[in-house]
Amino acid sequence: MEVSPRAALIIASLFEKATGQLLSQDRFWRIGTTLSPFCRARGIDSFDRLALTLERSSDPELSLDMIDALLNNETSFFRDAVVFSHIADQILPQIAANRQREKRIRVWSAACSTGQEAYSLAMLFAEQGDRWNGWKIEILGSDISRSAVQQARGGLYTQFEVQRGLPIRQLIAWFDPVLDQGWRAKPALTSVVTFTRHNLLGPPPAGGRFDLILCRNALLYFSPERRHQLLEGLSLALASDGALLLGAGETALGNSTRFISDPVAQTVYRAAAYTGLSNAA
Repeated sequence: MEVSPRAALIIASLFEKATGQLLSQDRFWRIGTTLSPFCRARGIDSFDRLALTLERSSDPELSLDMIDALLNNETSFFRDAVVFSHIADQILPQIAANRQREKRIRVWSAACSTGQEAYSLAMLFAEQGDRWNGWKIEILGSDISRSAVQQARGGLYTQFEVQRGLPIRQLIAWFDPVLDQGWRAKPALTSVVTFTRHNLLGPPPAGGRFDLILCRNALLYFSPERRHQLLEGLSLALASDGALLLGAGETALGNSTRFISDPVAQTVYRAAAYTGLSNAA
């Protein structure tokens, strides 16, 4: 189906209003590519009709489903192995040293999509053995997509999904086969991971500040103004001695005055008032 300029503008505007993400004209192709099957499955014969229905708000569920369809849920287990190595070898030992009294660590996997990053973090903790005995480990995964959060909560992944980044040793150790469906995360992982639907432009999740926040490859989809707003929210959620990890093509510098870069890793940021950089180096 052809996407008229008017329909594209209406859909893009509604998408930005709901998510804060900018669907610029050079990305309007995603509307036709992503929403054509969406429309056919719902018996909608044109994008003009879809836009009219959405504009009139006559079907709220249709709006939520449309937003889910347009969201980019690209992810994989242990995405960017160098990042996870740095977390295991540098960031977590430093956090542990600062939390010896509380013996509690809170991690937030923001914009987690279908949950692979959050479960990768859970495996990382579990495979560090005795280091975390007696500690309370809390991992929160959040995403604005209803369908992504639903899958993450179920912990069920297809054979294709587990093959992306998950070695066979870890697959067998941490997932159970489910006949004709794929692999489901074992209780040892699901017991430390929770998932919630959350808009990054809204207030931070409840429960206190986080020692480590991963928000990778999300800033790319926001306008400069929205990036600033998003980073302001992350700064409120991050512990004063915590670490924020962004994607390789993203930066907090120039988008917020709340963060400074960590000299050890380009994608790691600290609160602007943080005083432990000399120790980190």
